[in-house]
Amino acid sequence: MRELGGREAAGMSRDRYVDFLRAWAILLVVLGHWLITGLVRRPDGTIVAPELLATVPWTQWLTLGFQIMPLFFLAGGYAAGGSWERARAAGGTAAGWVGQRAVRLLLPTAVYSGLVLLAVGVCAAVGVDPGTLALVGWAMAMQFWFLPVYLLLSALTPVLYALHRRGGLGVPFGMGVAGFGVGVLVVTVDGPYAEAVGALNHLLVWGVVYQLGFCWREGLLGRGRAVPAAMAAVGGAGFALLVGIGPFPVSLILVTGQDVSNTNPPSAAMLAWAVAQVGLALLVAPVLRRGLGRARVGRAVRGLGAASMTLYLWHMLPVLVIAAAFYLTGLAPQPDYGSAGWWVLRGPWLVVLGVVLAAVVRGLRPVERRLALTEARVRPGAGVRGVGGWRVWAGVGVSAGALTYFAGHGFAYGGRFPVAAAVGLGVGVALVTVPWGWGETGGAGVRGGAEGALERVG
Repeated sequence: MRELGGREAAGMSRDRYVDFLRAWAILLVVLGHWLITGLVRRPDGTIVAPELLATVPWTQWLTLGFQIMPLFFLAGGYAAGGSWERARAAGGTAAGWVGQRAVRLLLPTAVYSGLVLLAVGVCAAVGVDPGTLALVGWAMAMQFWFLPVYLLLSALTPVLYALHRRGGLGVPFGMGVAGFGVGVLVVTVDGPYAEAVGALNHLLVWGVVYQLGFCWREGLLGRGRAVPAAMAAVGGAGFALLVGIGPFPVSLILVTGQDVSNTNPPSAAMLAWAVAQVGLALLVAPVLRRGLGRARVGRAVRGLGAASMTLYLWHMLPVLVIAAAFYLTGLAPQPDYGSAGWWVLRGPWLVVLGVVLAAVVRGLRPVERRLALTEARVRPGAGVRGVGGWRVWAGVGVSAGALTYFAGHGFAYGGRFPVAAAVGLGVGVALVTVPWGWGETGGAGVRGGAEGALERVG
């Protein structure tokens, strides 16, 4: 009994650590986006947002700490592996499981996108400056690149997990070799074919980390420090070589004007950094797990996790609020962009944005509750198949296409309303949620523990 209790406690601790990784990642995403977003009011009263990483090049080094997306995919793979295994054991189908997870992502995303698109449509109709509208539309979609990638990896989970059961660590290793090759191809070969092949790295590179989540859950990454330490060392050294000697920039976020990017598509350097970050996360896990056992810390992690999707989607809205309240009115002090005075004001900037975001999250609680009730009604059944199953796959594909457009172009590219993408997202969400042809109604999703919080997005 004591041994069993110890194993259960270890499992619970590990689940709490997965929740912590999600919460930590979402916090750094929000802070990182706020930190690099700086507003400037021109003499004619217009507001612009110079690109900090391009204007102040040394800030590109900061992205080594703020590019935290590998933790999303690691935690996502960890949770998805267990979820799919349980669903399959209970007789669920791949389409049913994928559909339930897609609904968790698509419903809040559709509400957010719908409200932003409504605002874009109204602003375009009343003659708002197209340049301003395009800038705002881009800012409100800058976080969207993650959504189609995660949605597609979730849809591929039954296949990826089957490969994992057969090949174990060989699967992420093979995907890593392929991703490294694609990354080299992108920087050595010009032309549209190289660009098209490079797009595969969105699934290959992030898929490596997702697969490592499967491996972590089943103890394949070792129970000591040797394997994580080797991952951190090899990944870190590889990144240093690829940046120092190779052609890749240090910035782990897209920078305008750079011929080679580490994110679009994910590069060989990003792959190396992701491996290093996973190794580091596993190395510090024992220490952090002890801290997560404290009740106050656990409550904070759960609270942040419960609001994670809202934080992720809505965290740029406070920037618009502050722009309207302090910059359009000329009330905000404006030291030279990137100067010492400007950096000093980053502190109050972050605090004010945090206060506004807290109010936004609080105001959206009724919407979140309504979405939870709606999800329970419209998600496909765990055993859906036939016509309903094909609808799930079609809906995921169409939605991923629309989200990819928004991620690359924003909500108002060229100052215009994106009709095709808006219709595409609406059709995709409807295919996954409107309950005709399911063959089985209701859902059987398992939640809690490691599948709370951000698990709602996948």
